[in-house]
Amino acid sequence: MIRKIAILFSIALIAACSASDNSSGKVPDGFNRSELLVNLADNIIIPSLQDFGPKLTALKTSIQTFATTPNQTNLDAARTNWLTAYKAWQHVEMFNIGKAEALNQYYFFMNIYPTTVLDIETGVSSGNYDLNSSAYHDAQGFPALDYLLYGVAADDASILVKYTTNANAQGYKAYMNAVVNQMDTLTQQVITDWTTLYRDQFVTSTENTATSSLNKIVNDYIFYYEKSLRASKFGIPSGVFSTTPLPEKVEAFYRKDVSKELALEALKAVQDVFNGKKYNGTTTGESFKSYLVYLERNDLVTLINSRFDAARQKIEVLNGSFYSQINTDNTKMTQAYDALQLAVVSLKVDMLQAFNISVDFVDADGD
Repeated sequence: MIRKIAILFSIALIAACSASDNSSGKVPDGFNRSELLVNLADNIIIPSLQDFGPKLTALKTSIQTFATTPNQTNLDAARTNWLTAYKAWQHVEMFNIGKAEALNQYYFFMNIYPTTVLDIETGVSSGNYDLNSSAYHDAQGFPALDYLLYGVAADDASILVKYTTNANAQGYKAYMNAVVNQMDTLTQQVITDWTTLYRDQFVTSTENTATSSLNKIVNDYIFYYEKSLRASKFGIPSGVFSTTPLPEKVEAFYRKDVSKELALEALKAVQDVFNGKKYNGTTTGESFKSYLVYLERNDLVTLINSRFDAARQKIEVLNGSFYSQINTDNTKMTQAYDALQLAVVSLKVDMLQAFNISVDFVDADGD
C-alpha cells in the first residue's frame, strides 16, 4: 500500500513539474518555435542590424567631414548618407528587444518626431544638453539631423552660413556630431549584444510566457506596426487622433519629399518579417506565416498579406511628401491609414489568438 502511494505521489509530482515548465499555463501547440526564432535572428534581425550599422557609421563620417569642412559637396554627401541610413533604420526599429530594450528603449534615441527645434537651438547656443536624458529624446536621432541638414535655414546657401560664419557655427557642428555619435554608439551596443550573447538566449527561449522570445517579439512587431507605422506615419499627421490635420508631424518634415519612401520601406520590412523573408534576400524560413499555416490558418495568412498589399496600393498613390499630401488632399492619407488599420485587427486579435499570446502593451488611442 505504501509503495502504491509512493508511486502515485511520484506520478503526481512529475505531472506537476511538467505543468510548471509552462508557467503561463498555456498548452503547447507542437509548433517548433526555435526554428522560427533562429530564422528571425540569423536571417532577419542580425543581418538588418549589420546592414544598418555600417550605413550609420558612414553617416557619422560624412557629418564629421561636413563639420570640419562645411561646403555644398560635404553637405550633399551627409544628406545622401542620412537618407540611406534612415531607410535601413525602417527595418530595425521594430526589434525593441534585448539590448535595444535595456537601453531604455533604443528607438527613443533614434526616431522620435517631430523633433523639438527649441531644445536643439537652446543646446546649440548654450552647449548645455544631455542626450541621455529623456527630455532630449525628441531633440536627437534622425529627426534632429533632418532639421540640422535641411531645416536650419531657408536654402542651402543660408544653411552653410549657419555652419561657417554664424555666431553659433561651432555649436551647430558640435550638436550635430554629438547626435550622430550617440546614434552610432548605441547601435554598436545593440549589434554587439546580438552577435555575442543575446542571439543564443533569444533562440532558446521557446516557452509560451510573457517574457519568452516569441511572445515579446510578436508584441514588439504589432506595437511597431500599430503605433510607429500606422499611427505616427499616417494617423497623427493626417488628424485621425485630433480635430485638425497636423502636417508638421510627418516623418522627415524638413527634407519634405521622402516621407512616402520611408513609409513604404517600413511596410516592406513588416511584411517581410511576417513571411519570414531573409533580409535583402529572396528565400524564406519559419515565420509568423508558417506558424499560422501549421495551425491551419491559411485563411488568416491570405487575409494579412492581402491587407498589407492593399495598404501599399493606397500609399503608392500618395505624394512623395506627406506634408504636401495632407495640405492638398488629406482624404488619400486617411484612406491609407484606414487600409493599414484593417491589418491591425488581423494581427492584434486574430493572429495573437491563434498563437495563444497575450498583448503586453497598453492601447491608448481607442482602437
